[in-house]
Amino acid sequence: MSHPLLHNEQRYVVSACLAGVNCRYDGQATPVAAVLELLRQGRALPVCPEQLGGLGTPRPCCELQGDRVLDTQGHDVTEAFERGAAEALRLARLFGASLAILKSRSPSCGCGQVYDGTFSGTLVPGNGLFAALLQGQEFEILTEQDLEQTP
Repeated sequence: MSHPLLHNEQRYVVSACLAGVNCRYDGQATPVAAVLELLRQGRALPVCPEQLGGLGTPRPCCELQGDRVLDTQGHDVTEAFERGAAEALRLARLFGASLAILKSRSPSCGCGQVYDGTFSGTLVPGNGLFAALLQGQEFEILTEQDLEQTP
């Protein structure tokens, strides 16, 4: 059975890892069937704000610590995350997207919950930098978890 979001004509900006791109910090992807279908329909633009900001793949795991993004080695990579989020927003606008499907818990794309910055797997309320930027631009944001919960 197909997902309800596939039956409209809207355009989406999506986390590239959900579109099957091996761009996560660990060099992996987490493809989601509904996102892959949007891609096949030409209605999704995959972006990885971290790569767009100049970070390589693979890269050290990063988490938000207050208003900064730090990796497991203690390097502050906030500027790269901010640069990538701004570029991803620019591309989303060029594509005509007003909705997003983002990777949950990510320091870039997480929406509603992110890791707490201790690299212990603890989740706290919050948004990644790209998700927060999109919310400020009135994008509607879903995560892959929202897609799993929708009939």
